[in-house]
Amino acid sequence: MSQRAYYAPHGGLPPQTQLIHDRAVFTEAYAVIPKGVMSDIVVSFLPHWEKTRLWVLSRPLSGFAETFSQYIMEVSPGGGSERPEPDAGAEGVLFVVEGELRLTFDGETHLMAPGGYAYLPPGCAWQLRNDSQAPVRFHWIRKAYEFVEGLEVPAAFVTNEQEIAPTPMPDTDGKWATTRFVDPQDVRHDMHVTIVTFQPGGVIPFDETHVMEHGLYVLEGRAVYHLNQDWVEVEAGDYMWLRAFCPQSCYAGGPGPFRYLLYKDVNRHMKLSFSKP
Repeated sequence: MSQRAYYAPHGGLPPQTQLIHDRAVFTEAYAVIPKGVMSDIVVSFLPHWEKTRLWVLSRPLSGFAETFSQYIMEVSPGGGSERPEPDAGAEGVLFVVEGELRLTFDGETHLMAPGGYAYLPPGCAWQLRNDSQAPVRFHWIRKAYEFVEGLEVPAAFVTNEQEIAPTPMPDTDGKWATTRFVDPQDVRHDMHVTIVTFQPGGVIPFDETHVMEHGLYVLEGRAVYHLNQDWVEVEAGDYMWLRAFCPQSCYAGGPGPFRYLLYKDVNRHMKLSFSKP
């Protein structure tokens, strides 16, 4: 399998001669954060992380994401954290798009390169370091794990998308496929983070309208998306948040594949109240 290309932001600032208007959209049903937004002036920093900055793509917020947060982390050489996750109830997924990192948990060390994927369950004590001579950039998706009596919490694991064959969608002649890192029927998992690939001309041929909330980061290529009656163009480096039940469809524009990292919440009952008993 050939090495994939993954877009990663590098920051910087646009010149004073650049047009101000861009493709950014924020509505009650969806948001589009184009790659040009991810400049130096919108980075954040975290406690207990050294030589690290990040771009926050989504966060739980009234009128915005409800179930997850998503960061693009940039760790410089020698940087990292011995105490990365402050919330003992949070699970996480790491996906490397550029550079290399060292991830440690359960007494084992894993070297992760582009395409590397790690699932980190709640309560997992993990550490991360960049031992290389170049920055490492990766996505960090966090969710409050929904514990269920009688279900074990999934174990931590590390893999790489190069080791997983994509699953074609039925009746698409392979033009639409999903790289799945966990078994979709394993109800211990309450979120799926996958990679969706469309070959040029591939489409979602109807407006999906469903209960899952989505975060989509375009890793490669370009497409036109239909979101809640609006048509928007997206390309590598853009991010989309889609609220539950936001109508969504797309077609891949070519000339190469259109690929994105996809988050969705799954496998749990619908909460009937947000207040604690």
